[in-house]
Amino acid sequence: MTSQTENLQTRAAVLLPLPLEGAYDYLVPEGMDLHKGDIVRVPLGSRDVIGVVWGEPGSLHGQAQDATVDIKKLKEVTEKLEVPTLPEENLKLVDWIASYTISRPGSVLKMVLNVPAALAPPKFLTAFALGDTPEGFRLTEARQRVLDVLSDGPPRLQKELALEAGVGQSVVKGLADAGVLRRVEVESRSDIPTPNPDTQGPKLSSSQQEAAEDLISKVNAGAYSATLLDGVPGSGKTEVYFEAVAEALRQGKQILVLLPEIALGAQWQARFEKRFGVLPVEWHSDLTATQRRNTWRAISEGRAKVIVGARSALMLPYPDLGLIVVDEEHETSFKQEEGVIYNARDMAVVRGHIGAIPVVLASATPSLETVINSNNGRYSRLHLPERHGGALLPEVGVIDMRQAPPPKGQWLSPELRDAMVETLESGKQVLLYLNRRGYAPLTLCRTCGHRFQCPSCTAWLVEHRGRGALQCHHCGFSTRLPDCCPSCENSESLTPCGPGVERLAEEVALLFPESRYLIASSDNIVGPKAAAELVETIENGEVDIVIGTQIVAKGYHFPNLTLVGVVDSDLGLAGGDLRAAERTFQLLYQVAGRAGRGEHPGKVLLQTYMPEHPVMGALASGGRDQFIEAESNAREEVGMPPFGRLVALIVSGRDVVEVEEAVRLLSRNAPRFDDILVLGPAPAPLAILRGNYRHRFLVKAGKIKNIQPLIKEWLRRANVGRKVKIQVDVDPYSFM
Repeated sequence: MTSQTENLQTRAAVLLPLPLEGAYDYLVPEGMDLHKGDIVRVPLGSRDVIGVVWGEPGSLHGQAQDATVDIKKLKEVTEKLEVPTLPEENLKLVDWIASYTISRPGSVLKMVLNVPAALAPPKFLTAFALGDTPEGFRLTEARQRVLDVLSDGPPRLQKELALEAGVGQSVVKGLADAGVLRRVEVESRSDIPTPNPDTQGPKLSSSQQEAAEDLISKVNAGAYSATLLDGVPGSGKTEVYFEAVAEALRQGKQILVLLPEIALGAQWQARFEKRFGVLPVEWHSDLTATQRRNTWRAISEGRAKVIVGARSALMLPYPDLGLIVVDEEHETSFKQEEGVIYNARDMAVVRGHIGAIPVVLASATPSLETVINSNNGRYSRLHLPERHGGALLPEVGVIDMRQAPPPKGQWLSPELRDAMVETLESGKQVLLYLNRRGYAPLTLCRTCGHRFQCPSCTAWLVEHRGRGALQCHHCGFSTRLPDCCPSCENSESLTPCGPGVERLAEEVALLFPESRYLIASSDNIVGPKAAAELVETIENGEVDIVIGTQIVAKGYHFPNLTLVGVVDSDLGLAGGDLRAAERTFQLLYQVAGRAGRGEHPGKVLLQTYMPEHPVMGALASGGRDQFIEAESNAREEVGMPPFGRLVALIVSGRDVVEVEEAVRLLSRNAPRFDDILVLGPAPAPLAILRGNYRHRFLVKAGKIKNIQPLIKEWLRRANVGRKVKIQVDVDPYSFM
């Protein structure tokens, strides 16, 4: 790097992980060698902040905010941190996401540098290595064991060395004091065991082997590709892509596997350990601060080879990524709805493109976007039409609740009850699926009609009878379940409306008093440990009836579970959600896939008041592809995604007057083109969320329209004040 001279000094453009539009220029001190991607400490106002060198040193970078500022006014870089340089691919991904999602690059960078402790200087610990044994020093048997342990290995910490040699720590200390052992400083970092790619996996069927060989060839090609791995539930998709993981490991590459909810990956982890001999490295929000620091460093240094994580794992600094797998690619939880709004599945494909990496998208119910991309040749497609090991797909029946309703105040139809009796008598397990947490979704007063609503959201409070509380599932507000109506003070009139899983459990306990049951929802299954305990309980046959929300619908394999009853199949079909039918079909198809995965045949019963709905017909007939085609045709006719573009603008703020003024400004400046349709403004379905008043605009455009510059210009012209927040959601999934 060029050193500073009399009138010529070197600048570096540094991007900060703050909501800023671009990089700032800083002077590089004499003798400091900086390169693009280096992590540095720089002054910002009265404080020092961490940033990343975003432009090649020695030139004015195009993104710098102050490239024309007099060089005499620029501040110097304070320090270059002793951490690995961010890979070029990470920098490109940050720029790409910022541009596509209309976000500030600094906000995207914050997702990369989200572990400040990992950027601090490493801690050093005292370890012990072999020294020189003084003449005449007496070696006891215990002392000799310590020397034997160190004779063919690296230095060890005192406790570790004593444990391995089978001696007390005082023996180690005595040897060090005598000079027989040397004290050395070693960096404090966790050991990351490397998975063994050559451990024998299960024998694959011919269709599985063919798919595996295709993925292996793409790993060997070392080029970008995107492949949809489409297989029915239980077809062995995981074992197929494990073969590609093994090949990438043989090449010394890193592998990223994204799961929609890592806390629910207990069975996946067990399968991985069985196949590769060790557990993968995890990345999710339940890690401790120390675990996050050690994991971030291990990934950035290339020591962590297989990383399984939630969507945020995509942003980590992989120096040698060789394969990306997105499991259950259709899952809406890959879409981040707060802060920088992005879809991790789509950005994983972008990351593969940037780094020339093969990407595998696995699902039994692929999203319509992915299906269309495979149909038009953008993605290749591998199909696994049969369950592994000869297991059959379950029989699916539809129960018309208009013709066979349950007794008043209950929720299980006679037909479903009879099927449960038969299943339980045969020693098999039952899953009752209802995607409603708590006891009841609404509590009202029969006398005056009062309904319990969240004080901060346009949402009803959900009753959780087990803990005597009413809770908002949007903002977390909770209050005690009152003894009487706060409006009319009647103490006998409060009534729960509709069932949640807790109320369903009450009915199960009444109807099947001899059967063991458990509730599986996000209220009681929190984190990987609880999920692992749930899996173990079901696998060991310690429960007869599982009553669960959507967390039990994803990827689990319980061989003794043969009956699935969906209590309210229509839930999710109401309202104007663009993807309501697709999402409902995916969820019910997935939960149906939990039945009959072992040697015993499975059965699925769908309780519905709309048996004529296309979703119910497709599930009952097994016509998945026909449903996808019909849904595709319906979307194409009206130019909706994936055949058109949507962008949502959510305008929110604490002051309703300021929000409405911002909405008027945006309306006056809305783009007006023949091929652009701006819908709204309208109050959002959740018109108040966490105390913020909310309005929405929805912009509809043609598929090939480059809509981001148009949205940015619209926001610039409107010039809304800072007290009002505008969130831009490109390709929205939620319409709340």
